[in-house]
Amino acid sequence: MIEFTRNAIIIGNFSIYYYGIILMTGVVAGAFLANSEAIRKKKNTEFLWDSLIWMVLGGVLGARLWHVFTPPPSMVERGITTYYYLTHPLDALNPRLGGLGIPGAVIGGVIALYWYSKRRKQKFLVWTDIIAPAVPLGQAIGRFGNYVNQEVYGAPTDLPWGIFIDPAHRLPEFMEFEKYHPIFLYEALWSLGSVFLLLWISRKFADRLIDGDLFLIYLISYPFIRILLDFLRLDASELGGINANQSLMVLVMLASATILYMRHRPKKTNN
Repeated sequence: MIEFTRNAIIIGNFSIYYYGIILMTGVVAGAFLANSEAIRKKKNTEFLWDSLIWMVLGGVLGARLWHVFTPPPSMVERGITTYYYLTHPLDALNPRLGGLGIPGAVIGGVIALYWYSKRRKQKFLVWTDIIAPAVPLGQAIGRFGNYVNQEVYGAPTDLPWGIFIDPAHRLPEFMEFEKYHPIFLYEALWSLGSVFLLLWISRKFADRLIDGDLFLIYLISYPFIRILLDFLRLDASELGGINANQSLMVLVMLASATILYMRHRPKKTNN
């Protein structure tokens, strides 16, 4: 017997969650885009597909660890803290308890790519540029999993595109409000725009780009929108009373912009 619920397909005692399906769709779409870029740049696509499993594993592990070490205030109030996760390792491994964090996913995936590139004697920075447009494509698709789970929404709004959130998924202090900013959608649209921007830059300025530049541009683009959207987010993760995601994003954006500038700053000429 097959049953379709709001967030899963239930086959007997087995559940297939839409969230997972959407995430994997994003991974596959990103992989095929990266494959296309690898072919365009005459690189070994076999390496890309071999490295994919490691990047996915690294991304999932990093995403889960980011959540474990930066649980949102609503979970902390319920006693689900970092200490709780460390003393309940099975819960720490369960992504359905609290979910995944994109900053950790990117960090974990990049670490995995670096390790595998060194192992296979491939140029790491070349491959970061190949996957650069694929990452925001995966994010754009994956963010719609938040819609299914009714999460990653912002402050209450009367705007026509505000989304209805069931009472079960609202924060206690906002129970009287029905519609909220669809932060997941804002980020998805920005990420999709980033895909086209990165693809355009990779072609328009191919003769001026240095290996790793395209990924640095992504590390400026994504933090920028994440910093802005976290001002709308109601349940942003904190460390010591400071927004954890915003703080990391500010550091990443500034560091990436500085490195990009230093790489392309005008050379001084001796008179």
